[in-house]
Order: sequence, then C-alpha cells, then structure tokens
Amino acid sequence: MFSKTQLAKRTERKTNPELVETLMACKKAEGKWLEIGKILSGSRRQLPVINLNEINSQTKEGDTVVIAGKVLSLGNIDKKIRIVAFGFSESAKEKIKESKSEAASISDEIKKNPKAQGIKFLEINSGRNPDNIK
Repeated sequence: MFSKTQLAKRTERKTNPELVETLMACKKAEGKWLEIGKILSGSRRQLPVINLNEINSQTKEGDTVVIAGKVLSLGNIDKKIRIVAFGFSESAKEKIKESKSEAASISDEIKKNPKAQGIKFLEINSGRNPDNIK
C-alpha cells in the first residue's frame, strides 16, 4: 500500500510548483486522493492522457470526473459534466467551454471536496506506453 510518507518523499524530488501544491493537497485529503497523488508523483512520462471522446463515452450528464493526468482534445463532449484533471490542452479547454461543461484543477477540487464524495475517478492506462507509439 502506498503511504503518505512515500508521497512526501516523492514530492521532495518535484520542481513544478503546481504539482507540489497538488501532491501536498492529496496528502492532506481523505479518500481516493492519495491514490491520485501516487499517480501524479510518479514519472511525468507515465502520466495518463485521455481524449474528450473517451471521457464522453464513460460519463453521464452531471458527473464530476477526475483524471490523474492530461486531457487532450480529440472528440467532443455532448453533455454537461465537470472535468477535473492535472492538465488540459488549450483546444480541450475550448471544447469543454463550448459544451457548457467545466474544467477544473485537481488542487481546486481537493479544496472544495476533501473527502472525494460524488466523484467518478476514471481508471485509465498511461497513454504513452511503447505499444501506442507508431
């Protein structure tokens, strides 16, 4: 099991201030946030990436979805949802805004909802594994 001490040790090696803030918030929060911290504290190359069409197919109207990685813009969103992620591409932000959905950072969501109630965590594999590279 991944502990808060392990998360603190991994955080010491990080230089991105936004990432450090998010990891510290994950450490203090309850629920599944520690698992999100574990993913974010790993190698940056292993961070998951997900496209909007995948999010759209795995959610329903009114969901709040957390992605421990980056959201890319392939596809569209056809329902009003709240997407919480560590990063968004610029075009993904625009498409989310056009669909009347909301994009938020993980650290902001932890402040609003420290117990992670009513949130759907999308379980995705890393989008940057060697099998996906052509």
